[in-house]
Amino acid sequence: MHILLTGSTGFIGHTLKAALERAGHTVRGGVSPRRSALQPGQVAMDFAHDTSASAWLPRLEGIDAVVNAVGVLRDTRQRPIDAVHRDTPIALFDACAKAGVQRVVQISALGIDASSTRYAQTKLAAEAHLQQLAAQGKVRAAILRPSVVFGKGGDSSALFMNLARLPLALLPGPVLQARVQPVSVHDLAAAVVALLGPAIDQTGTIECTGPEALTMGAFIASLRQQLGQRPATVLRLPQPLTTLSARLGDAVPPSPWCSETLAMLGSDNVGNPAQFEQLLGRKGVHYSQLVATAWR
Repeated sequence: MHILLTGSTGFIGHTLKAALERAGHTVRGGVSPRRSALQPGQVAMDFAHDTSASAWLPRLEGIDAVVNAVGVLRDTRQRPIDAVHRDTPIALFDACAKAGVQRVVQISALGIDASSTRYAQTKLAAEAHLQQLAAQGKVRAAILRPSVVFGKGGDSSALFMNLARLPLALLPGPVLQARVQPVSVHDLAAAVVALLGPAIDQTGTIECTGPEALTMGAFIASLRQQLGQRPATVLRLPQPLTTLSARLGDAVPPSPWCSETLAMLGSDNVGNPAQFEQLLGRKGVHYSQLVATAWR
């Protein structure tokens, strides 16, 4: 198949591109127009401004399927979250319907149903529009909702690994207590490959999680154990200081730590792995094996 993959140079997108090409597909990778030069097989895509279907129609010529893997953690002037998560994906989905590109795979996120953050609400809006097009028979859509995605190259994964290396860690209470179900980035890629191959007729929303849930604090402790380190001393950051640190992060746009990050990391992010495992044809990688299998 000829596949248009948005966000192809990002953490998840880069892994998806490699997996799709190994499966024999031809991938046209979407990259930011701010890149100095395009590589063969790449096409410039501006998710901050390409908010009309007409902007996407020329890029869909000769395309059999679209995978949207673009995402941002927080709102910035260069990458406004409303455009990146909602307006531009909606325009892309409408263009797929007009161009006759039936297969659309959307990489979303687990836990957004119960969240009031802009991250969650914009993701939900794109999902709702895609589901509406699917209900009208205009596209065959699969929406993947992963829990915490772990792998080499991921900013959050690097943060977790850096925390795991510390003999003394000071972490916000809500983050320590929140339950997660980490999923290997390679398992997520394998699911996308399946949805564009043997499971190409599968539609709907699929929760993408590892086989077992645990608290974020226990996950960081497991990563430390996988690194061969002795158990660390973990202290709880008082709530007033947690709130203050997040508000300070709000004032620093490049920082991944902000009030929305606190709200997301402080909420449970777990699901039922049965449908995901059926798609993979096996169980996902257990969190206790993530360093050996995904941190490479």
